[in-house]
This record gives sequence, structure tokens and C-alpha cells, in this order.
Amino acid sequence: MLSSNIETFLECDKDFKSARIVMFGAPFDSTTSYRPGTRFGSSAIRRESFGIESYSPYQDKDLIDAPVLDAGDLELSFGNTQLALKAISDQTREILEAGKLPMMLGGEHLVTLGAFREVFKVYPDAAIIHFDAHADLRDEYLGTGLSHACVLRRCWELTGDGRIYQFGIRSGDREEFTWGREHVHMHRFDLDGLEETVRRLDGRPVYVTVDLDVLDPGVFPGTGTPEPGGVSFDALRRAVTFVCTHANVAGCDINELSPPYDASGASTMAACKIVREMLLALWHE
Repeated sequence: MLSSNIETFLECDKDFKSARIVMFGAPFDSTTSYRPGTRFGSSAIRRESFGIESYSPYQDKDLIDAPVLDAGDLELSFGNTQLALKAISDQTREILEAGKLPMMLGGEHLVTLGAFREVFKVYPDAAIIHFDAHADLRDEYLGTGLSHACVLRRCWELTGDGRIYQFGIRSGDREEFTWGREHVHMHRFDLDGLEETVRRLDGRPVYVTVDLDVLDPGVFPGTGTPEPGGVSFDALRRAVTFVCTHANVAGCDINELSPPYDASGASTMAACKIVREMLLALWHE
């Protein structure tokens, strides 16, 4: 007898009741200001994940054993940003109310706002650890405050000063860097200071957001806004593994893969491995 063909990320096919981590896709890129295509990121990560192993030799863990459910992609409104963010918030809320940890695959970086709003309601003392090439601290961009260029500014409006920690930042306008010095902890150009930050946040709920363009475009060309001077794959792998192992992660996302800009598929495979390593590090037996 034929059965349903349901595509999931590697072995992330546990049922909702037994899962401790629930992953879902947010295929949205309506505010992308340069090259669109991140709406295809989550489905590409899911589809191409079968090109890598579920076992991580870095951590000696296997996703076969991990209590993870891939719930698939949301259907999002591309004509109404508020409706798209609400759908992301609703999904995140359902996961949190069930006592599980949400992991979201973007999509452009604005999708973080929809998920973080719900995490912040449950954990009002939450901090954010943010990996990115771009500061994303503009108050508005092209006439709107709901833009991937403004997402961390919108998150700051929830957290207030001193609770956003940024790493790898190497792009933004002058005002963003000036404003950021007063309101966030910005670590420019590299990932230095991450371990100290995690120690400082010991026990505090943390939301982790990974914009994959933090990677150097020589490693990761498949993104809408590539910025030379980024970090290596191994540096990012080590960083996210450290955070997900040692911080009190309350939610997380990985975003800004745009598969059309890397026909080789290497960028998608890099994203797959970052997702695998984060999932396994989040799973504490």
C-alpha cells in the first residue's frame, strides 16, 4: 500500500507529542531590498539535507535519535507583511504553549520578528544573540519599519537597551553604527567575545538568530546581500554549537539562504550542516 510522501529535514520526523524541538519554515521575502529568493530557502534546506549524513562527527550525535519534528513550511501572505508575521507568531505560540522549543527556517530576516514576539511574551527577560553581516538596526528602510533591514531595531523595541548581542557585523549605514553603540552590544567583523557573552547570560533565556550572510561569500554566495569579509564555515559552526550547548536557548532561527544565487548547491549544503549542528547541540539528553 502506498503511503504519504512527506519531505522532512533528514530524520526530523518525530510526532508532535514526543518532539522536544519543532522546526518549521517561513518562506517569506517580500521586504528583500536587493536580490529576492530567500522564500525558497527553507524548502531547499529540507530537500537537499539528504545529501548530508544525519550523524555529526563533530558532536558524535545522530538526528535519528533526536526528538525533533519538522512541521514543514507555513503558507504565508506575500501581499501583507503583517499577516505573514502573524502566521509566524501563531505557529511559534503553539510550539511554546506545548512546552517545546521552536526553530524557524527563513526566509528573509524579518521573519525573526514574528517568532521573537512570542518568545518574548513567554520569556520577558530574554536576550538575543545575533549572527549577521548587517546590523539591521535602521528605524525604517524605503519608507517602512517592517523590513529585513530593520528587524533588530523592532526587536530592540521589545527588549530595550543592552539585551541584543550582535556578532560578525560589517555592514550598515553610519546612523546604525552610531545608534548601536548606545543601545546594543555590537561585535564588528568577527565572532570574538561570544563565549564571554554566553557566560554573562548564564541561565537567562536567549533567542538565537543566524543570518547566514555572516559567512564570507566565498563560502556562502547563495544569499541576497553578500558582504565580503565574513567568517568561515567552521568558525560559524563552532559558534552556533557553543551557544546552543551552553546557553539557555528559548527559540532560534536560521535565515537568508537564497538558493537561486548558488547553482552549485554549496550554500544550501552549508546551511544544512549549520541546521544539523544547531539541532544536535540543542538536544541535551
